[in-house]
Amino acid sequence: MNGPAVTDIPTRPTRGSGLFTGGIVARGILAGVIAATVMAFWFLVVDSSQGQPFRTPNFLAGTLLGVDGLRMGVGPIILYTGIHYGTWVLVGLAAAWVLQNVETASPILLGMVLGFLLFDVVFYGGVAVAGANVVQQLGWPEVLTGNLLAGVSMMAILHWSGATRKVTWWETLGANSVVKEGIVTGLIGAGVVAVWFFLFDLLRGQPFFTPGAIGSALFLGASTVQSVNVNAATVIGYTIMHVLAFVVTGFLAAVIVAAADETPPLILGAVMFFAAFEAFFMGLLAMVAEFLLGALAWWTIAVGNVLAALVMGWYLWIHHPKLRAALALDSYDHTD
Repeated sequence: MNGPAVTDIPTRPTRGSGLFTGGIVARGILAGVIAATVMAFWFLVVDSSQGQPFRTPNFLAGTLLGVDGLRMGVGPIILYTGIHYGTWVLVGLAAAWVLQNVETASPILLGMVLGFLLFDVVFYGGVAVAGANVVQQLGWPEVLTGNLLAGVSMMAILHWSGATRKVTWWETLGANSVVKEGIVTGLIGAGVVAVWFFLFDLLRGQPFFTPGAIGSALFLGASTVQSVNVNAATVIGYTIMHVLAFVVTGFLAAVIVAAADETPPLILGAVMFFAAFEAFFMGLLAMVAEFLLGALAWWTIAVGNVLAALVMGWYLWIHHPKLRAALALDSYDHTD
């Protein structure tokens, strides 16, 4: 007589292997150290190319200590390096903890989102804490690139060490519908902001002032309202950049939402991405065309971008019934 059948008890698959199996702390510390090293090396290259090795850590140490023009020395460099690595380790631990329970795609995409968020933190944190525009002093392209490189490196290490399920770009993108969806989403966002500013300028009796002013700042180096030149070149030039920026943003948002179809908690990534984009745009405008914040009023810029984010989010929402159904069933609640 055969005994009762033995039912296999499903077990949750483990991630990672060896040293990294279940080691959130180990993964977080490793990812943080590597990200910090990547960023430190990036600024060493930048500083050396300008004939001033270690200028960045020395400057940031002076900023933290509240000392203007701090003399180059080993002490300040070691001080800031310690703070730099400690901060990145904390970020790595937080990222490892978050990713432990979220199966997600593309460390490059996540790293870019993290890089934008950290760029915003550097910009606004520097102004709020130290009263100094650190990004402007070091150069926004250098700071943004450094944070993007560090963010991508961190997420790649966490991905490799087992914090996330191994998923390729192609699995996330799936069909070309994601690309199409991203382009349409971006064009919608660009159109919303363009219409908003056109109506705002029209009501003030200055048609096309906003794109002309930003275009003047970008292409002609305008630094005052009086030096703004509203013409076809500045308006069309800025419009092209405006549309391209939104198409890239729409594509990244579409990729995140496509991944959220399979992993609903990733919808939080889309929210973080839009928040980072909004803060990044405001910070970039403050550096490139600071005079416009007074001429336009910051709230008009914020409203335009919020409207674009809402409409883009609505478009993606209605085109992802699977995600809507998953969220309606409260997929975050796995209790019996």
